Amino acid sequence: MGGAAAFEKLVPVLLAFGGGALLARRKIVPAEASKVFADYAFLFAVPCYLFGNIYASDLGALFNWRAIGGYAATAALAVVAVALAATAYGVREPRAVALRVMAGVQVNTAYFAVPVFITFFGTAAPIFPVLLFQVCVLSLVVIAIMELGRSGPGAGGPGRRLARAVGASLATPLVLACNAGILLNLLSVHVPKTVLDGAAFVGDSASPVALFALGLHLGGVGLDLRGTTREEAAIVVFKCLGFPLLAWAVCGALFGVRGDWLTYLVLIAAMPTPQNLFIFAQRYDVGVDLSASIVIKSSVVCLLLLPLWIHAVGA
Repeated sequence: MGGAAAFEKLVPVLLAFGGGALLARRKIVPAEASKVFADYAFLFAVPCYLFGNIYASDLGALFNWRAIGGYAATAALAVVAVALAATAYGVREPRAVALRVMAGVQVNTAYFAVPVFITFFGTAAPIFPVLLFQVCVLSLVVIAIMELGRSGPGAGGPGRRLARAVGASLATPLVLACNAGILLNLLSVHVPKTVLDGAAFVGDSASPVALFALGLHLGGVGLDLRGTTREEAAIVVFKCLGFPLLAWAVCGALFGVRGDWLTYLVLIAAMPTPQNLFIFAQRYDVGVDLSASIVIKSSVVCLLLLPLWIHAVGA
């Protein structure tokens, strides 16, 4: 795809995102309203989209195990690289290291990847396997480390904290919707057309609402580039450049992934750090300011680099 064509397809993304940012900056819509829009997208619209599309998908084609294995290997290498870099930088506390690993390796699927894939490919189906891997493996490990590092009254023993981590990771609406779609698909359970049509109707709003919410949030908090630390810059560069390049090399050269799936995996890896990073940081009181800064700056950098990635991978 040429640069002009890539930019044309990016227009809806820029319109929804930029509209939110502009309305927030001019205080026409309060930036605090971003949470309401984000909750609607995360808790309702995106799960509806995921459920309907997974239920109607060919799971054999959807779960390309060579591609998934390549992405998992890429993520494992990235986890080791970020953890070693954080330790070399002087970060020793396990929860702080886990937070930086999440910032450098996990991607914003619900608020960024889903709308981008719908815009460029007409479907977000290739994201589903990566989303499940991210939530059921990567997030689970991070939450487990966070829970095991908790202290104080009500924290409970290690077993209780680990069980709480597993429950928190697997009980999110996104995971429940994906698992429900997969289960009903495998069992060939008939879901009434009216239910699927309703899920599609709500799911169609996920993409613009998620981007609008992100724009509202960024428009409200602003962007302080002068205050960027070397650590923040390093994580953002790795997330937006290093991780997708690593995915390109590992999935393409080592696992032999070709064609559309290589394009999908590189673009997924190029997505920004998820907003969940900030939520986890607040919940466990670890690196709150660092998390907020990385989420915002990686989102902006990703948006700027997106046309280049689209052109580079030939989407």
